[in-house]
Amino acid sequence: MQKKYETKISGEPGKQELLITRRFDAPRELVFRAYTDPELYVQWLGPLRRKITLEKFEPTNCGSWRYIHRDEDGNEYAFHGVHHEVTRPERIISTFEFEGLPEPGHASLEMATFEELPGGKTWVMTKAVFQSVADRDGMVQSGMKKGVNDSHDRLDELLAKKQK
Repeated sequence: MQKKYETKISGEPGKQELLITRRFDAPRELVFRAYTDPELYVQWLGPLRRKITLEKFEPTNCGSWRYIHRDEDGNEYAFHGVHHEVTRPERIISTFEFEGLPEPGHASLEMATFEELPGGKTWVMTKAVFQSVADRDGMVQSGMKKGVNDSHDRLDELLAKKQK
């Protein structure tokens, strides 16, 4: 399947932020649901060839979450956080921590906004603010870009199936 849109990941040198944007050919309600419905979430989140297990998934204000990705060799990559705000279908504000960075405690604060576009399309913009530039750079070096791109491509496919 040829991609219609590219995910853009950008960050200014010396700043603690990353901006991740992607357009999807699906209504905002459906895209938001894919971010908050555990049955849909596990179908698209994460790098290709990795299985995801949701240990906890509470997509509500003050709800927490934790999931583990397992690769083909059995290596595990765990992530966790807390949803500070879930405003349907507009915004999700949460913390995000990859438990595999050199040591725990390197969380980012992420705000994902879902903008409805004409023609039943949606613009998703996620701003991630890290505790330091080193934390931001460490996340990027950990393979985060591949994971985000794979996830968004899989989300595109899932959204297309759900609209048929």
